[in-house]
Amino acid sequence: MTITDTHTHLYSNEFDEDRNEMIQRAIDAGVSRFFIPAIDSDYTQSMYDLEKVYPENIFLMMGLHPTHVKDNYLEELQHVEEELTKRKFYAVGEIGIDLYWDKTHLPQQQDAFRKQIRLAKQHQLPIVIHCREAFDEIFEILEEEKSADLFGIFHCFSGTYEQALQAISYNMKLGIGGVVTFKNGKIDQFLNQIDLKHLVLETDSPYLAPVPFRGKRNESSYLVNVVDKLATIYNLSPEEIANITTENSKAVFGI
Repeated sequence: MTITDTHTHLYSNEFDEDRNEMIQRAIDAGVSRFFIPAIDSDYTQSMYDLEKVYPENIFLMMGLHPTHVKDNYLEELQHVEEELTKRKFYAVGEIGIDLYWDKTHLPQQQDAFRKQIRLAKQHQLPIVIHCREAFDEIFEILEEEKSADLFGIFHCFSGTYEQALQAISYNMKLGIGGVVTFKNGKIDQFLNQIDLKHLVLETDSPYLAPVPFRGKRNESSYLVNVVDKLATIYNLSPEEIANITTENSKAVFGI
């Protein structure tokens, strides 16, 4: 059984004490493919260092996270653009809009999102979208940019059934993680109405640990709890969930 974690921050300093052990726990649990989103230029070297240690398991993205879109965002976007020309990446991400922490940089976030979508199209790469309290703003830009070469993942999807269908209409898979195990997560109430071909798995570790680890540090091995929850929702075996969602991840990332 091969499980794919399409979104994990393995370079996070929350893993500094036991990173290798944590990754080995995941591999032992069947989670052997890790897709690593970028945040900003401060994290780039850490991502490269991690890839060197696990070249068969780790696949990198490049992008500017919306919460790190500040006054210097054009310099950060220049870094993204330069890195994309230097080597192979598997997505432009994570990118998008976050209005939970700070609304003052909304125009800059919108501009950064648009520019990075266009970079992804230029490099024929998927995008990985971060959306927090910003569905309307995200969908507005996706509507402007929609095309055959716009595709990717709506990371950490936590919206309504209608928003799920809208995201899918823009060639986005839904990234499903710990939220599906939460009593108040709500997405478990309609997911069985969505064809499994539209879903990929993720942890967003070290954040959003699934039940029974909710509130603790998340790690990729806990993805088996998400697999088990989806197996119940779809009335399939965990192996079937793992296989289908891994194939879906290959369709997005090309590996």
